[in-house]
Amino acid sequence: MDWLGMPLIRAAAIAALTVAGLALVGFLTRRGLRFAQSWEDVERSRRQQLVTLIHILRWSANAVIVIVASLMVLGAFGVNIAPLLASAGIVGLALTLGAQSLLKDILNGVLILVEDQYAVGDTIRVGDVSGQVEQITLRATYIRTADGDLYLVPNGEVRVVGNRTQDWSSVAIDLGVAYEEDLDRVLAVLEDSAAAFAQQPRFEPLLLEPPHVLGVTGLGDWAVSIRVRLKTQPGQQWQLGRDLRKHLLAACAREGIDLPYPRQEVWLRSS
Repeated sequence: MDWLGMPLIRAAAIAALTVAGLALVGFLTRRGLRFAQSWEDVERSRRQQLVTLIHILRWSANAVIVIVASLMVLGAFGVNIAPLLASAGIVGLALTLGAQSLLKDILNGVLILVEDQYAVGDTIRVGDVSGQVEQITLRATYIRTADGDLYLVPNGEVRVVGNRTQDWSSVAIDLGVAYEEDLDRVLAVLEDSAAAFAQQPRFEPLLLEPPHVLGVTGLGDWAVSIRVRLKTQPGQQWQLGRDLRKHLLAACAREGIDLPYPRQEVWLRSS
């Protein structure tokens, strides 16, 4: 039994170090999760991204510790681990070749989280799919469209993404005015109306800038197009755009400004 005593002692020591390592990883994970959940200066979606990354790091660290400890225990009993390492390399290569798309999805999912390309709650466009992000995993992004359809987009397919709710948002409103109207008067009315809109208490906190009247942007068949641009807090552009359109229409109606619409005139001639 003498030849077995020393390997058992080494194995016991390795097991103790393994348990200590796993306990340390668990302790650091709990500290990290408490820090992420108490980080009130960032949005909930950003905190959730940090929590996801912490869980990924914990799983990776535990896997490395267990694999290394297992190989050390085998080495302590005199097992030649070189063939095992070679076999593991061959198996890993086979798995890599057979699961390239899965690994691509996972790697791209990590990059999405680390680079903060988008988060849960953001409205994004990926290819032909546009909607709100409901969930992000390492493998896929779940997007809910305006029609209520839920699309699962593999992260490896996210090559070009448009984020409509990151940092700030904007909306452009085109207003058609009759050619017979005095454009200088129309622009003055729209500027006054836009300034009054920005001063309303329920709209002011959601605006990053007062609405800006850009001027004439097009000459159509029946109307002159005037554009008004609105810069808002992320995700507020749609509701504020609807409110501003209503506000501008009311101002034009109050000032007697004609807003034409497409129509045809038919002339009947008697023979």
